[in-house]
Amino acid sequence: MHDTSPASAPLAGATDKRTSILRAAMTLIARNGFHGSPTAMIAAEAGVGAGTLYRYFADKDALIVAVHREVETRLNEWLQKDYPFGQSIRRRLDHYFIGLLRFFIDHPLEFKFLGQFYDSPYGVELRRDKIFSKPVGDAGCETIRGLLEQGVAEGIIKDLPLVLLFALFIGALTSAVRDHTHGFIDLHDGLQRRLADAFWDAIRQ
Repeated sequence: MHDTSPASAPLAGATDKRTSILRAAMTLIARNGFHGSPTAMIAAEAGVGAGTLYRYFADKDALIVAVHREVETRLNEWLQKDYPFGQSIRRRLDHYFIGLLRFFIDHPLEFKFLGQFYDSPYGVELRRDKIFSKPVGDAGCETIRGLLEQGVAEGIIKDLPLVLLFALFIGALTSAVRDHTHGFIDLHDGLQRRLADAFWDAIRQ
């Protein structure tokens, strides 16, 4: 999930108008979906003219990709705080699992936007790359994919297809966050820990 290229940090040195457009696009897409968020509505939400929006983004597709990059940059920064390098695979996976839970609980609009993005044609190829492509970027950043592969290779994690291991990881936490958002359950710290334990029990050898 880690990407430190300059294009992935559009807020660094960005103008207030560009930032406003990104945030307005994320908010409206999270609430209304891609088709329910035309550029005119995004511009109005950001407090700028439609022409101003197109000075920063060539088209709506470019805007959506930029919003995704901005959200994932902040998410990656969140996940790298206090990362437990050198500790057990379980401890490192726990860090990612609980870190994602807490980010999504604290940032419900980002959670909804990413859910729409990865279930759309915009995100399908990126999701495929996260699972099947070799990691690139900062060599010091361990990926969820790499940890799962290492666990399987060492006989710690069940030898299941990688896509199914990802489904157990992402499916469990996103379903739980969705139910928390709808008020069906309160994902307090203790319950987050128990959910992470249940995930580990599901994949451990």
